[in-house]
Amino acid sequence: MAVFLVYPIASVGWFSLRQHTVTQPWKNGFIGFENFRRMLFDDPLFWQSLLFSAKWVVVEVGLQLVLGLVLALIVNETFVGRAMARSLVFSPWAVSGVLTTGIWILLYNPSTGIFQQLAQWGIGDPGTSVLGDPATVFPATVVTELWRGVPFFAILLLADLQTIPNDLYEAASVDGAGRWRRFVSVTLPHLRDAIVLSTLLRAVWEFNNVDLIYTLTGGGPANQTTTLPLYVARKAVDSHDFGYGSALTMAGFVILLFFSVLYLRLSKFGSRA
Repeated sequence: MAVFLVYPIASVGWFSLRQHTVTQPWKNGFIGFENFRRMLFDDPLFWQSLLFSAKWVVVEVGLQLVLGLVLALIVNETFVGRAMARSLVFSPWAVSGVLTTGIWILLYNPSTGIFQQLAQWGIGDPGTSVLGDPATVFPATVVTELWRGVPFFAILLLADLQTIPNDLYEAASVDGAGRWRRFVSVTLPHLRDAIVLSTLLRAVWEFNNVDLIYTLTGGGPANQTTTLPLYVARKAVDSHDFGYGSALTMAGFVILLFFSVLYLRLSKFGSRA
């Protein structure tokens, strides 16, 4: 705990109180909360990236949960080819973010991708670049991440679905409950903790998403898809401003910690009451 949790947090916290720029070492030193003042009052891109991160998390986690639950319910049924269907559903989760990006960059390619093919069929305009248009870059990026993220929910929820006793469904059927009523009264209550845990984990991961967005859009066009962690990478890695990058990191850490604790308390995770 001390090596892998306490020390990294304390180290980033210390750097956040310093001016620490590799390219200008003569300016390095303790500056107190100046980095945080600059972040809150002098840096509009911080607020823009934070708002986009919140939008990204809400849209991605919400859609991934719904689609993952639908897929889990489907592959939980008994039908011919179920094993193959499960393999196909779960396979995108095994692909890394960079490889996923490579696949979808080819699909979105304005010269050879799916939109060029649709244009040849008379649907849309040829040469459409969905990743270069501010009006379409967000939904295009969302679809790419959905392809990778939906299987996570499907896997976790399917595992929990298989633990529900059939006796509960049989008893509900005897009481006259239809398919929808059994889903609402039996399935969802049993899945509550799995849904809470999976949405929390996925929200943290999506908030910290860097690899897919960085390789797909680079945060563009015009910073339209810049998340807070991607902004941190720009400041700390690209600009070598480790002091300000650490302050941005601490802001993200505090935000995630606050909302994680709040979400677990409001959802009463682990309680059957």
